[in-house]
Amino acid sequence: MVNVGVLFCFQVGQRRFMRRSWVDVEGSFIMVLFIRAGFVRATGGWTFFSYPARNEIPSALPPFFFFLTFPSICSFFSQDFPSTSSSASKFMMPSMMTESSEKETEAFVEVDPTGRYGRYGELLGTGAVKKVYRAFDQEEGIEVAWNQVKLRSFSNDPSMIDRLYSEVRLLRTLKNNNIIALYDVWLDKLHGTLNFITEVCTSGNLREYRKKHRQVSLKALKKWSKQILKGLHYLHTHDPCVIHRDLNCSNLFVNGNVGQVKIGDLGLAATVRKNHSAHSVLGTPEFMAPELYEEHYTELVDIYSFGMCLLELVTLEIPYSECDNVAKIYKKVSSGIKPQALDKVKDPEVKAFIENCLAESRARPSAADLLCHPFFGEIDDDENDDDNDH
Repeated sequence: MVNVGVLFCFQVGQRRFMRRSWVDVEGSFIMVLFIRAGFVRATGGWTFFSYPARNEIPSALPPFFFFLTFPSICSFFSQDFPSTSSSASKFMMPSMMTESSEKETEAFVEVDPTGRYGRYGELLGTGAVKKVYRAFDQEEGIEVAWNQVKLRSFSNDPSMIDRLYSEVRLLRTLKNNNIIALYDVWLDKLHGTLNFITEVCTSGNLREYRKKHRQVSLKALKKWSKQILKGLHYLHTHDPCVIHRDLNCSNLFVNGNVGQVKIGDLGLAATVRKNHSAHSVLGTPEFMAPELYEEHYTELVDIYSFGMCLLELVTLEIPYSECDNVAKIYKKVSSGIKPQALDKVKDPEVKAFIENCLAESRARPSAADLLCHPFFGEIDDDENDDDNDH
């Protein structure tokens, strides 16, 4: 019987570990040390050791060392070792376990009446009348958007509430790959909120996405544009016809991992019948067609707005940014003066296509016309932008 004292030291990344072990063995020394993902395997089991005082580790020692006999090596590697994933949590430091479990069990702030949808505290966006939160569909196992409006905040403005109800009613009837889908809606009388669940796009709105990714090919811009037009074509040929009236890059949404673009924020949309004519003045000034200010317009105002969206995507500049107030924008638009950003478009094909969209209403093409334009000649349809009208 021999008493053996062993000091072993090893290094993993920037952390050094050291332990002194005493064992009694007979015949030969069979202490085995095995390093695996920051854990030590010795004859006594798996253990995690930390020795933060680096200056106390003898500098003469190599990064790690151990003594083995051939029989002990064979015996050691013939064993079934517990996997790191299954046993790691057992040996984590208390602070590590708490941190990990907190991340894994993010609590819902509230749950819908059926218990299917859970809302997190993370805010995805804020609209004119609503806030949009990240949420989770527990039945389908997918993330969704929880749209919420505190009705009491707008008790003095019934028109805002009517606008929101209109969006919800409208979304219920729309089913298209390039339109944000509505999954559920309910009124919470106790808390005075209207809640509705919509699909969520992973990369946010197109304006922020384009700012983030400044080096984008013309082909990619064309693919995005074609999907927007497909969504507009669906809206404009819907029965009744739907005019978005507030199309701009902040309410176009992106699934960046597949390059999919969807139209959202239909709170200002109008449904019109046979003559396709509407009369109220609504929208974002920089993107509003001249006839919108005249309070007599058709769905072609969305084509004008689409042209301005494409201009922003190409130049990374919001149209009419040279104007410092709405009155100046109105004066230029009503006078037929195009935004200065248009002069920054160097590609003649792109510039001509945008100008076609910004033409006077009587000469402006429809979404169907633009989808057949040679501008999209090299862009093939794929599974991300195929129409789904059912």
